[in-house]
Formats: sequence, C-alpha cells, structure tokens
Amino acid sequence: MTLFLNFRTRSVGGAVNPNPQLYDGLGDRVQLGWSLIAPSQLRASFAGKSVLFAVHGFNVTQSSGAVAMGLLDNYLALAAPDLFVGVLWPGDSVIPIVDYPFEGSVAIDCGRRLADFCNDVCGSAQAISFVSHSLGARLILEAVSRLNRKARSVCLTAAAVNRDCLTSEYANAARNSEQISILASREDLVLKLAYAVGDPLAELLHDDHTPFQAALGSEGPPTPAPVQVRAPWQIRDAGEYGDYGHSDYLPPSSPAKWPRVADFMKRAFRDQPQVWPTP
Repeated sequence: MTLFLNFRTRSVGGAVNPNPQLYDGLGDRVQLGWSLIAPSQLRASFAGKSVLFAVHGFNVTQSSGAVAMGLLDNYLALAAPDLFVGVLWPGDSVIPIVDYPFEGSVAIDCGRRLADFCNDVCGSAQAISFVSHSLGARLILEAVSRLNRKARSVCLTAAAVNRDCLTSEYANAARNSEQISILASREDLVLKLAYAVGDPLAELLHDDHTPFQAALGSEGPPTPAPVQVRAPWQIRDAGEYGDYGHSDYLPPSSPAKWPRVADFMKRAFRDQPQVWPTP
C-alpha cells in the first residue's frame, strides 16, 4: 500500500484542489479500494516520520501518476520511520502537450499548496524531503522555498526548469535545502528540443524566469553550483544503460533504466555517496 497526497479535482486535467486529500491505496487501482485518511488523523500520520514526497511531471494522468508512484514506493521499500508519499497533481489536460505553457502556473500553485500542507500538518515530522521528475521540479522548488523549516533532501531528475534556477528564481529554495541532488541527461530530447520551444512560450504568459535558458535536467547547473548541490549530476555513460530520455526516469518505463534512477533517489534521501552516474 502507498500513501498518496492527491491535489487533483479530476482524473484528467482540472484545477488544483486547495484542500488535498491523503489516501492509502494501491498504485494500480486508482480510487478502487483507496482508503481516505481522516483529516483528524493527518498530523498523527506524519508525526516522528522522515517523509519523502515524490512528485511526477507534466502530462501525467491521475491513474498513470498513481501507478508510477506506487511502483517507485515498492522499489524503494522505505522502512519506518521513513515514509513515502506520492503526490498527484493536475499537470495534464484533456488536450495533451499543447497545454505545457500553462502548466508551469499549475505547478507553482500546487507547490504553494504543498508547502501549506507541510507547514500545517508535518510540524511533528522528523524531516521532510522531496524527489521529482520533469515539471515536478518547479512544484517542489516552489514548495521548498515556502517551507518554515529546511528540507533535508531535494532530488531533481530530468528537471524542466532553467539550469540557473537555483541561483536565480529558486535561490531561496536552494538556501532552504540541506542538500540537493540532480540527475541530468543531454540525450533527453524533450528537454533538449521541446523545452527550448515551450519554455519561452510559457515566459510570454508568466514572466517568472529568464527565457532561452537550457533546462537543469539537460545541462545540469552552471558551475560553481550552490554549496548545497551534490555531484555528480550528468549522466555520461553510453551503451546499455546510457542515453537517458525523458521517460526513462520513472517506472514503468525501461526496466533497465529507471531502477538506477530510483537507487540514486534513495541514496540522496539517505545522504549517501552516489555510485552512479560516474563523474
């Protein structure tokens, strides 16, 4: 069973729910057999726990997000007092892909709501950490920048945000993190090509960051990186496990690839030295 913090109002698209609900359920059976955690039990669910919030990216439906988070939870197999929570958010649309310029605002809105949830409900947690894929990076950086405590660990994989965001737009999030881990791949064509087109369009609508920057999940951060950022971050190896594309970071994608990413996430969460990717 996996804990899901659901910010969705619809299974596809829809607005951000300002009052997210916490469920206990199976990732492959969305809403079927899910058990709602009563609001009166929320604080007790997090008390004394080291919480890892995992956030999927853009263009992921509720059912697909639940499957990915459920499989990731099963693989990580965190033991008490560690607690995995899959975050489901409406970064998709009934007309997929073309909505990308608008979804940054949704990620920001949801990130602020996630910060509110953490500040209100997780005050008795031992620690709060985050891991994300794709546009989920903007969501968790927004949340971390508004936390009333430092995030213990922030892990960003294939991050669809500007590569300089940790020293510009989200410098506050970097300062409010004890350590930051990043996975980037120059073979990620979504970030290499589509991000280069979609992000300037988003900038025309929102004016919240520098346009025409490469993505953090493609090039990694500019050096010198903030002191909180741990190396290595660039996936350089080729061959059987190389050439990481945008969909290779989370299950149920290529079974030869995503477990390596999950191991990276787990080591980041536990503040252990990374054994992959090679520097």
